[in-house]
Amino acid sequence: MNFINSSQWLNRAREVIPLQTQTLSKGPLHYPGGVSPIYLKSGNGSHVWDVDGNEYIDFVLGLGPITLGYNYPVVNEAIRNQLQDGIIFSLPHPLEVELSEKLTKIIPCAEMVRFLKTGSEATEAAVRAARAYTGRDRIAYSGYHGWISWYAIGSERPKGIPKVLKEYLIPFEYNNINSLSAIVERYPEQIAAIIMEPVIIEHPTSVFLQEVRQFATKYGIVLIFDEIVTGFRWALGGAQDYFGVTPDLATFGKGIANGMPLNAVVGRREIMKEFEEIFVSSTFGGECLSLATGLATISEMEKQNTIEYCWKLGKRLMDGLKAVGIKTAGYPCRPMIVLDYSPSFRSLLLQELFKRGILIHNSMALNLCYSHSEEDIDYTLNAIETTLSDIKTDKAKFEGTRLIQPAFRRL
Repeated sequence: MNFINSSQWLNRAREVIPLQTQTLSKGPLHYPGGVSPIYLKSGNGSHVWDVDGNEYIDFVLGLGPITLGYNYPVVNEAIRNQLQDGIIFSLPHPLEVELSEKLTKIIPCAEMVRFLKTGSEATEAAVRAARAYTGRDRIAYSGYHGWISWYAIGSERPKGIPKVLKEYLIPFEYNNINSLSAIVERYPEQIAAIIMEPVIIEHPTSVFLQEVRQFATKYGIVLIFDEIVTGFRWALGGAQDYFGVTPDLATFGKGIANGMPLNAVVGRREIMKEFEEIFVSSTFGGECLSLATGLATISEMEKQNTIEYCWKLGKRLMDGLKAVGIKTAGYPCRPMIVLDYSPSFRSLLLQELFKRGILIHNSMALNLCYSHSEEDIDYTLNAIETTLSDIKTDKAKFEGTRLIQPAFRRL
């Protein structure tokens, strides 16, 4: 493999794009320099090609939005058909109603729906609705919720955000209901919302999510599940459907439209009605190509049982990784490789997998889509096994591997 074209594009980007990326997690600092693809050009099914023509089995999938596959025929057809009518209009389009009705049928908490473009917008809107509904200001949170000010003030990148906002943001520990109790005791009748990723890596205890639900109800707090990642992966109705715990509001995105930019806030009618009073408005919220793609994607998921397929494929992957001595965490629908090694080993593993045509993120999360095949999984497992063998037998060969840097840490 060579990365001549990638390097040339990177040099051009240094002049015009801060950090050379629009998305922190995609930036070149997060992959081993000189031995990694930097710019991708095309994709088909579960495979992608970089600007130098190198081919990879893709387990990043655009950071999660690709749930069916690249260049997926049903999705392409939906885009082409809607494109003939138009992309965006001067008044609402019936697709807004159709997709909203669809979501209220498949997502347990969804009685009303609002569409936005990004996950950060969706979580901002959900928190604003919760504050309006409760008349309170403070937010208890667990997990990652985007780049918006109310959340990012507590991150490692708080520059440019008024410090006063940190007073209204309180973290709690996942799987520890006592940490929530301590927040309420410290700020009685001041917590507007509990916002959390219902699950990412660590499995919830048998009662944790139920306890959070009961806790929120008892103290009049709006419970928000951030399902930007878990939606349309754990189950068609999200993690709330899979675990049988219904929040008051939820945010969905990434996998809803197989790569088209679409996110949604859904929830209980009386809380969602706050959107008639608060200021949440987006020119592109009703953009029709994404709405049409959302309908087509969900329909295809239902027709082909794609989520069940990905769970089975993920189980095959996790079992195979265990067999070659690699620890995993998470769930089969989105496994995570666990490395009890140094950062240099992580860099080295990525470097050698790229050489073998495997594209994974430095977080070691493995996203699966309906286009991944058993052959993809078997090839990947063989690549990992041979990589580990090469590293063990010739360690000196790999001295000097450039260390990668994490894009950000979940708070």
